[in-house]
Amino acid sequence: MDKRKITVADLLRAFWRGLSSQKWYFFVTIATFIIANVLYVFVPIFYKNFFDVIANVVDKGVAGPELLAIIIKILIINGAIAALFWVGMFTASYYDPKTQAVLRQQAFSYLINHSYNYFSSNFTGSITQRVNRYARAFTRLNSQLLWTILPLSIYIGGVIIVLYFINPIYSLIIFVWIALFWTINYFASKWKLKYDILASESDSKSTAILSDSITNHSVVQLFARGQVESKNFEQLTNGQAKKEAFTGYISTFINVVWGTLNVTVEFLIFFILIHYWQQGAITIGAFVLVQIYFLGLGTRLWDLTRIVPELYQAFADTKEVLEMMNLAYEIKDVPNAKNINVIDGLIEFKNVYFSFNETRTILDDINITIKAKEKVAFIGPSGSGKSTLMRLLMRIYDVGRGEILIDGQNIEKVVQNSLRSNIAFVPQDPTLFHRTVLENIRYGRPEATLEEVIQAAKQAHCDEFIKNLPQGYDTLVGERGIKLSGGERQRVAIARAILKNASILILDEATSSLDSESEFLIQDALDVLMKNKTVIVIAHRLSTIRKMDRIVVMKEGKIIEEGSHDVLLSNQKGLYYKLWNLQAGGFIKEDFGE
Repeated sequence: MDKRKITVADLLRAFWRGLSSQKWYFFVTIATFIIANVLYVFVPIFYKNFFDVIANVVDKGVAGPELLAIIIKILIINGAIAALFWVGMFTASYYDPKTQAVLRQQAFSYLINHSYNYFSSNFTGSITQRVNRYARAFTRLNSQLLWTILPLSIYIGGVIIVLYFINPIYSLIIFVWIALFWTINYFASKWKLKYDILASESDSKSTAILSDSITNHSVVQLFARGQVESKNFEQLTNGQAKKEAFTGYISTFINVVWGTLNVTVEFLIFFILIHYWQQGAITIGAFVLVQIYFLGLGTRLWDLTRIVPELYQAFADTKEVLEMMNLAYEIKDVPNAKNINVIDGLIEFKNVYFSFNETRTILDDINITIKAKEKVAFIGPSGSGKSTLMRLLMRIYDVGRGEILIDGQNIEKVVQNSLRSNIAFVPQDPTLFHRTVLENIRYGRPEATLEEVIQAAKQAHCDEFIKNLPQGYDTLVGERGIKLSGGERQRVAIARAILKNASILILDEATSSLDSESEFLIQDALDVLMKNKTVIVIAHRLSTIRKMDRIVVMKEGKIIEEGSHDVLLSNQKGLYYKLWNLQAGGFIKEDFGE
C-alpha cells in the first residue's frame, strides 16, 4: 500500500493534537518564557550605563548612589526573569509528560486496529521502538523550543534593535552574520536529514532483529545458532554505526564552518569598535554592551548548530509512526456501520472467493450454509483454505468476491467489534498476555465476577493446575504464556471462551496441544461450551469430530465433500475415507494442519 509522504507540517500537527488537552499550560509556559527573554535582552543596557558612569565619574561620592541604583534595577529584573522561568518550568513539567502519554495513546489506539496482515509484515520490536521514539521526540522538540528557538529568536531581534540605535552598522553586521550562518546550517542540516532517516530506520531494524532473536531464544539454542545470530546482529549494528558516524561527520563539518565564521565576525566587529572608539563615537559602556551581546549571540548560535539537526532527528524518529498513522486500515468499517444483531447464529457463505495475490487463489467460489446451532467440522490437507475461511468469518481478512452473512446480515456492513464480540475463538496455539491467569481468563468478559471466572476455569479443567501455581489465579504466566505448558495454555484459552459465551464458537483444533488424559478431561467441557451455539471446528485429528452434525472436506480452496461421519465413510473413493483410514490405522503421512 502506498504511503503518503510525511512532512514537518505533519509532525507539528500530530504534536499539536497530542498537546491540545494541555494547551493552556503550554501557552502559559510560552508567555512566561517570552517575557523573561525580552527582559533578558535589556539587562545588558543597564551594564552599559553602569560602565559609562564609571568611565565618566568625576566625584566618586556622587557616583556611588547612582551605581547602586543601577545594580538594584539589575537585581529586580534578574529576580523577575528567574521567577518567570520557574513558573514556565513548572507548567512545562506538568504538560510535557502528559502530552507524551497522549501521543503514545494516540499511536497505540491507531496501531492496534491495523489488520492481521500489517502485524504479520512488521517486527513487534520495531513497532514498539517507533512508538517510544515518537513520544520522546515531542520532549526534545519542546525543550529546544523553550530553551533554544524562542530565546534565540527574541535575543536576535532585541540585539539588532538595540544596536541599531547605537550604530546601524553593528546591526547590519549581526544581521548578515546570522543570515549567513542560518543559510549554511539549514542546507547542511537538510542534506543530513536523509542520512538521519536512514540511521533511524537502521535503529528500528536492529531493535526488531534483537527482539525477534530474544523471543525465539529457545530455537536459537536448540539449533545451536547463537554464533550465527550474533554475527548477523554484529553486521547489522556495524552498518547502523556507519550511518550514525556519517551523520556525526556532517555535524562536525557544520561546527567547523560555524567556528570559522564566528572568529571572522568577532574580529570584524572589534576592528570597527576600535575605530569608532578612537574617534570618540562610542563610549566604554557601548563597547561592553556590544561585547556582551556578541558573546550571548555566539553561545546561542552555537546551540543552533545542534538544534537544527536535533529537529531533523526528531522528524526522522517520528516519520515511521506518522506513516503508520496515515496508513489506511486494510479492514475498516463502512460508513454508518451498525452493530450486528445475532439471534440464531445462521451463517451463509455465498460465492466466496479469496486470494492473497493473482497467482495464489486460496478460496474459490465457496457456497455453504451453517444452520443455527449446527456443529460443523472443516477438514482437509494443509493449504486447503480451512483457517482462511474462518478468518474471513471473523473479518481478519475481507473477501475478494462474494459475501458472508450472519442471520442475514452482511458482515462487511456491520461494526467489526460487534461482529467479533459475538464469536468465541479458540486457536490451535493460543497466546496469552504476560498478565495473571485471572486476567487472561477474564479477557473473555472483563466485567465477569471472580466466581464466574473460577467456574469457567473449572469447566475447562484448568482450575486443577491453577491451584498448584505459586500465586494461584494471581500468577503471572510470562510473555505469550511461556510459563505454562501448551496444554495449560490451551485450557486457559478454552476457559476464556466459556466465559465469553458467544453465540458462535470457532475451535481451531482446540485439543491439539493436550495429552490424552487432558483431552479426555476437556471433552466434557467442550460439550458444555458447544451447547446452544453455532459451532465450527477446524479439525486435524479426525477422532475429535465424530460427534459433529456435519463434516465439510476441503481441498485446494474448494469444498469437495460434506456430510456426517458415517455418510462420508461410505464413499470409499472420497478424501475423507482416505484420511480416516490413514489416521485410524496409526499412520499420518501428511500434516493436515494449516
